[in-house]
Amino acid sequence: MASTQDGVDEDSLYPIAVLIDELRNEDVQLRLNSIRKLSTIALALGCERTKKELIPFLTDTIDDEDEVLHALAEQLGDKGFVHLVGGQEYAHCLLAPLENLAMVEETFVRDKAVESLRNLVSSHAIKDLQDYYIPLIKRLTTAEWFTSRTSACGLYSVVYQKVTQHTQEELRSHLKNLCQDDTPMVRRAAAGRLGEIAKVMDKEHVKTELIPLFTALAEDDQDSVRLLVISACVSIASILDKTEAEQLLMPVLSSKCKDKSWRVRYMVTDKFEELQSAIGPVLTKKELVPAFSNLLKDAEAEVRAAAASKLKIFCENLPEEGRAEIILQQFYPCIQSLAKDTNQHVKTALASVIMGLSPLVGKEQTIEHLLELYLALLKDECPEVRLNIISSLEHVNKVIGITQLSQSLLPAIVELANDSKWRVRMAIIEYMPLLAEQLGFEVFREKLSTLCLSWLIDNVYSIREAGIENLKKLVEKFSPNFSKWGEETLIPQVIALAKDTNYLHRMTTLFAFNHLSLVCNPDVVNNIFLPIAIDLTSDSVANVRFNAAITLKKMKPKLEQAMVKSQILPCLEKMKTDGDADVRFFASESLQAFE
Repeated sequence: MASTQDGVDEDSLYPIAVLIDELRNEDVQLRLNSIRKLSTIALALGCERTKKELIPFLTDTIDDEDEVLHALAEQLGDKGFVHLVGGQEYAHCLLAPLENLAMVEETFVRDKAVESLRNLVSSHAIKDLQDYYIPLIKRLTTAEWFTSRTSACGLYSVVYQKVTQHTQEELRSHLKNLCQDDTPMVRRAAAGRLGEIAKVMDKEHVKTELIPLFTALAEDDQDSVRLLVISACVSIASILDKTEAEQLLMPVLSSKCKDKSWRVRYMVTDKFEELQSAIGPVLTKKELVPAFSNLLKDAEAEVRAAAASKLKIFCENLPEEGRAEIILQQFYPCIQSLAKDTNQHVKTALASVIMGLSPLVGKEQTIEHLLELYLALLKDECPEVRLNIISSLEHVNKVIGITQLSQSLLPAIVELANDSKWRVRMAIIEYMPLLAEQLGFEVFREKLSTLCLSWLIDNVYSIREAGIENLKKLVEKFSPNFSKWGEETLIPQVIALAKDTNYLHRMTTLFAFNHLSLVCNPDVVNNIFLPIAIDLTSDSVANVRFNAAITLKKMKPKLEQAMVKSQILPCLEKMKTDGDADVRFFASESLQAFE
């Protein structure tokens, strides 16, 4: 009996023995795999042994690779693990190893430990939070090493509303110490959590205790601390009424818009939409409009680019009454300057939003003030700037109408499409499907179709190739409207090239067939493309002949079987005896595809 009992003991010890053995293994991957099996091991051990053996062992297992510790923190924070130690009554057993992990040097381990500690709050009874969780926060807050104090900052908000008023008072006192800590990293962590703490405090304590801490951190000598208070400003502003926000927050926010560090000013700009929403339209008009105007003129390009990207959304959220006047009087001079900015990222950001101002200022003001800027950006040397303008033409089209658009912007596009530099022409070709979609088929047919066809006979091969790809995309986009235009204009133009004296143009016909056969219906391929391709198999230039053989192979999916037998196979058989080796090779290759 004793031996049986000993055998049972030995079997029951096996899981923890394997864990300990693997955790001490030199192979990091083995140790990592062991940690990821914690829940399985805890289940095998049972609640009692997990509490008394496994958790103490893990509490002492802090000297390991960061990846292993991160996995451990993740496993212990899983709410499912609470059941493996006996449920809510024993959830506090998991706090000790996580407290140790919250003290380690590596940031991403500490952050995961804090996340897990936050997750476990809801698994604790109120009494256990008072007895176990609050002492943990106090230990971390008063620990000697700054790593512990930074971790403590992340725990205040999740527990604050669940404890007694006396404990809340103690927590506010400890929070004050963290905000005034000698170590910048601790103050930075406190500043980053200030917003979420404000949301769980009652309004009076926010005004009397939290805002003074917020104000002090906003004037910190470290810019990494100052920039984090901007997010807190958004949260605090949403709690206060408009008068209180103006008195308590706006002086701080105004100073941060002029902060000596560009990173702080950038953060203000990045949060401008949220700030605008939090403080309301009256304060926006009074305080934020001048501040935003200054950010558009900032000395640092990154700040100007960020402000430019926010221009449309900021203006959209302005009160409708007087909005056009604000845009034209306050922002238009800044926009003029940004359109000529030496930094291409600034112009790219502006070009992505400037077209959206048209609906906000109306037709007359768009024509009088904004069109000239659109033209300037449309001719910019930076391709991203041009693309952003072309991709937003729809906004302007809805406001000023296609007639005005055709008279003002389209001539500039046509001019660029005929530019002497082939890369500029290439850029316009790339934008053409998008531009055609913005303008609609009728405007495209009337104003731009001739231009698209002219690219087929460009002197540069890359332009001819891109022009063919462009036609394919246009056919795809306008397939319902394509038939008539295709029959009357596109196909006759392509066919005409097949008889051109320049063999490069005859080859362009074949390349066009290769692409268009993919999107045209089988009737067009069999009745129009195929006869021309067969004619070109007997062209005087070998390059044309072997490309004709390639085209026949590429048209195969759309060809009728009768056409293959009666026309294509005899043609390819004949080409196998051609005097040119390349023609014979491609003819044989195409023949194999049909067989």
